[in-house]
Amino acid sequence: MIDGRLARGERTRVAVLDAAVSMASVDGLEAMSLARLAQATQVSKSGLFAHWPDKEALQLAVVAHAVHMWVEHVVTPAFGAPRGLRRLWALHERRMEFYAKGVLVRDALAAAITAWLAQLETVAAQAVELGELRADADPGQLAFEIEAHGHAAITFSRLLHAERATAYARTAVLDRLRSLSPLPELLPEK
Repeated sequence: MIDGRLARGERTRVAVLDAAVSMASVDGLEAMSLARLAQATQVSKSGLFAHWPDKEALQLAVVAHAVHMWVEHVVTPAFGAPRGLRRLWALHERRMEFYAKGVLVRDALAAAITAWLAQLETVAAQAVELGELRADADPGQLAFEIEAHGHAAITFSRLLHAERATAYARTAVLDRLRSLSPLPELLPEK
């Protein structure tokens, strides 16, 4: 039988991490206040220290939690799509859905962007190998373009409250992939 205290402790830990990811998205990881986090989660500051010995340990846990959320909500579902062009599209689509839900950690994203670009480039190269993208398609350039459209969607939706930002990014990436593919029927319609 599982100790009820352990289960409650784990639920509290996850709830605090979820709230911390949200706060860090707005204020940045360094500016995240333990007092505000305690107030937002209704957990005492001493209760926070029961889970993490200091603010640095909490910050590292927040980054790890954000990466876990990224993999769980973006990467893993996208890799359910067939290898190649459809997987590349799925990565972009899942990312836009993730952003639309309002979950983003500025510092964790900055640290992970190199790995994200490399992943996009690898999937684009696989699509070229499979003949789903033209042989002259540059995977690095395509990865940059997909990232740029995703970044633009975030900037517009967060700073300018543009409701259509993710739709514009979706259309731009879809049109670009169609222009490079001899098999555009692999992609969804608008």
